[in-house]
Amino acid sequence: MARYTGPREKIARRFGIPIFGPSKALELRNFPPGQHGVRNARRKVSDYGVALIEKQKLRFQYGVLEKQFRRFFAEAQRRKGVTGENLLQMLELRLDNVVYRMGFANTRFASRQLVSHRHITVNGKIVNIASYQVKAGDVVAAKESPRSQQLVGRFLEMTLGNPVGDWVTVDRDKMSGILNRAPIRDEINPIANEQLVVELYSR
Repeated sequence: MARYTGPREKIARRFGIPIFGPSKALELRNFPPGQHGVRNARRKVSDYGVALIEKQKLRFQYGVLEKQFRRFFAEAQRRKGVTGENLLQMLELRLDNVVYRMGFANTRFASRQLVSHRHITVNGKIVNIASYQVKAGDVVAAKESPRSQQLVGRFLEMTLGNPVGDWVTVDRDKMSGILNRAPIRDEINPIANEQLVVELYSR
């Protein structure tokens, strides 16, 4: 299963935002990595460069490689509606992201591991494909095994205070959740401007 395995702190410093969660490195050195990082922080970026940065931020946020991201965009273009919102919805409905949104993991990286290590079920069946598209009415739950229940239970304690969107319903006692519907743009609150991403791929 392809995924980014490089240094995450450098990525957070490059974009100046904690893409992968709280970053001590970003707090201590709030400038791009490298020996010229402080100087490059003041460098002017072209319109193309700005759009490229937005695309990279969105890609890293959801842990998607370039080839897969392009497939998501192509499918978003084919669907009815606003392409940018379609793209965000498809990324949000990835199984690893739904697991993260339900509070079964404290980061998307952890939720991806839960899925790939076969700790998560969809409608009672084990699904270990992180990019699996969850549909309205699907029930996502921790597998009924002591190890899976222990792992998800620990994460649920860590995410106890995290808000859960109206587009999912979570039963923390049963360690399961239902996808009510696809989230709307305002509920997703992405860290990137998806319209610039659409313009980038439309050039």
